[in-house]
Amino acid sequence: MAAISSSQVTLNTVKPTVGAGEPLITSEQVNLYYGTSHALKGISVTLGERHVTAFIGPSGCGKSTFLRCFNRMNDLIDSVRITGSIKIGGQDIYSKDVDVIELRKRIGMVFQKSNPFPKSIYENIAYGLKLHGMKAKSDLDSTVEQSLRGAALWEEVKDRLHTSAMGLSGGQQQRLCIARAIAIKPEILLMDEPASALDPIATAKIEELILELKKDFTIVIVTHNMQQAARISDYTAFFYLGELVEFDTTAKIFTNPSKRQTEDYVTGRFG
Repeated sequence: MAAISSSQVTLNTVKPTVGAGEPLITSEQVNLYYGTSHALKGISVTLGERHVTAFIGPSGCGKSTFLRCFNRMNDLIDSVRITGSIKIGGQDIYSKDVDVIELRKRIGMVFQKSNPFPKSIYENIAYGLKLHGMKAKSDLDSTVEQSLRGAALWEEVKDRLHTSAMGLSGGQQQRLCIARAIAIKPEILLMDEPASALDPIATAKIEELILELKKDFTIVIVTHNMQQAARISDYTAFFYLGELVEFDTTAKIFTNPSKRQTEDYVTGRFG
């Protein structure tokens, strides 16, 4: 990875809107094991409402694993064991009385590789709405349009809503997946390297979209792209070998980190 100086990155210094920043996600001493492998080691952090938080670190450091703890996707892996607590809005999401399906309605997920359904553009969004009980065509039409507008895609697809989503470009497919995620109005959007497979122009559109979406959503993004983390995030967490090394404002992480390990990583000395 090339070294990055403070002069090479444009830090996102936009202050959050009034009322933003209330604690929303809190983890306390989270440990995760894949069988006997200790993948996350005592992670404690608090993430604020309507902020963009970037998780950075070398491959295999635990950042995506930790991200997937928030919507309990790691539950799907047989050998996984988790200790500690994660609270969202004060509720322990690993409590036995938590409905995981309801939890995942509150937390949208966008993956590294865009994964539109092999259906029309319209049905990609309407399908989930129907599963959640929306039946009236007028409501479906309105929400599909609203979601596509929210994902900055409406003007590009409004005349071909009933054609296959598979005909969209890679960047358009990823924005469609974002539209699908926000259609059911989650509180939180998790993004696991959402632009890593895209060209620079499509990446820029995704980044602009993220900055717009944080007005309404709390966003946590995993990225290997240091410039991207610097451009779009308010806070940055640096992970290494399953540990949270440092968490602070993005400006501080990239210009005056407290830990030597963090400085070495963001300046390209390793990773």
